[in-house]
Amino acid sequence: MSRKTKKLGISAKFGARYGVSVKSQINAIEKKTKEKHPCPKCNYKSVRRVSPGIWECRHCGLKFTGGAYTPVTQIVEEVPSNV
Repeated sequence: MSRKTKKLGISAKFGARYGVSVKSQINAIEKKTKEKHPCPKCNYKSVRRVSPGIWECRHCGLKFTGGAYTPVTQIVEEVPSNV
């Protein structure tokens, strides 16, 4: 029997809908979201997403806000203060 989720991974739940490029983008986002992240307080890798933007450490119980898909977001550009 063949495995139908080898290429698609998590996004295989969409079946034949939405196209390959969209499903590969969703696959990359969901992999980042569902992995365990380090806690900013105790540095233990047990932070998981509760809801979009809300993260909780299962080790020390810390709840904090962050990005929708990752607990720490990157600052893309800083605006100069003398503008």
